[in-house]
Order: sequence, then C-alpha cells, then structure tokens
Amino acid sequence: MTKRIRAKHKVDRRLKVNLWGKPKSPFNTRNYPPGQHGQSKKGKPTDYGIQLNAKQKLKAYYGNINERQFRNIYRKAIKKRGDSTENLVGLLETRLDTIIYRSKFAPTVFAARQLINHGHFRVNKKKVNVSSYRVREDDLIEIKEKSKSLTIIEGTLVSKERDVPEYIQLDSKNKTTKLVRVPKFSEIPYPTVMEPKLVIEYYSR
Repeated sequence: MTKRIRAKHKVDRRLKVNLWGKPKSPFNTRNYPPGQHGQSKKGKPTDYGIQLNAKQKLKAYYGNINERQFRNIYRKAIKKRGDSTENLVGLLETRLDTIIYRSKFAPTVFAARQLINHGHFRVNKKKVNVSSYRVREDDLIEIKEKSKSLTIIEGTLVSKERDVPEYIQLDSKNKTTKLVRVPKFSEIPYPTVMEPKLVIEYYSR
C-alpha cells in the first residue's frame, strides 16, 4: 500500500477539491495545499498545468491508478471507435473496483479494491480477485455467501451518503449487482468537476 493511498485525503488538498465528496474531507476546512507554504502558493497555471491537474484528479478518483495502467487505459480509449473522452470514462467505469464502489458494497474505491483482492466477490459465479477486471453489460457480480455479513459492506449499503447510479442494477437484498450499460460522461455522479477531454489532450501532446 503506497503512502499516498494511506493518506488519500491529502490528495484533496493537493488537488484543491473534495475529490470523493466526503463530509470529513480536510479540504472542507483547509482548502489550500498541504505543507508549510500551502497557503502562499500562487501563480497562473499553464495549459500544461491545467491538463496535468485534470489527469491527476481523474487518476486519483479511481483509486490512484498507477501511471502505466492509466496510460494503457488512454491508449485503449483512443483505439476504440467513437468519442475518445466517452471511451476513457467508460473504461474507467467498467472496472470491477469501480462497479463495487458504485454499487455501495464499499465506502471507497480503495476499500473496494481491498475487498476484491481478498476474494470476496464472484463474477458470473467465478471468483475474481483482480480490481481492473473489465465488467461487461449484464455480468452478474455477487458477494461470496460468507462475506455478505461483513460490517463494511452492510454499513455502506445502508449509508445515505451517495446513491447508486441508474446504469447499475443493485439487488441489495441478495447483495448482487449488474452493469446495465456503459455510462455516458454526463451520467457519472462525480462530486466535483472532471475534465476527461483535458486528459486526452494531455496524453496527445
């Protein structure tokens, strides 16, 4: 586990946003970067800086995906037919860890990844412990029987902090979920402004 993941709320202050929309985010009370000179940092950002910031926000939001993986997702997005921006967010939203998070089986993407790595989920009756597993429409994702009573899962399901988006079909009683369709960018419930178009421009430089 990296130092940044252990201190993920510092990312909020570094990027100057409440990235995951958490009520307890330190950015809510200290909306400036961390460090001794955080409050005094000024200067007009360059086009490159704006694009870099957009990339860092999107990458961090999806669980701080490492740079090599994120660049590979970008490459897949530009190779697919259609709008590269939509392709990019579509690929990110169909990762297994994202689906688990969207279905409210985990409070954060980081927690979703840990639950997957520990083997608590099955996809179409088969155990999957790879967070980046690509979920297809109508794949049945279910929690292992022995894991259904885990406090972290039950607590997140009853939480009112966020809702399950329309493109996810959740059966909270049986603790199963499905991806109904790959979402459009406009459908994704980001708690802050995301600019995937700038991410495409960053990597296209």
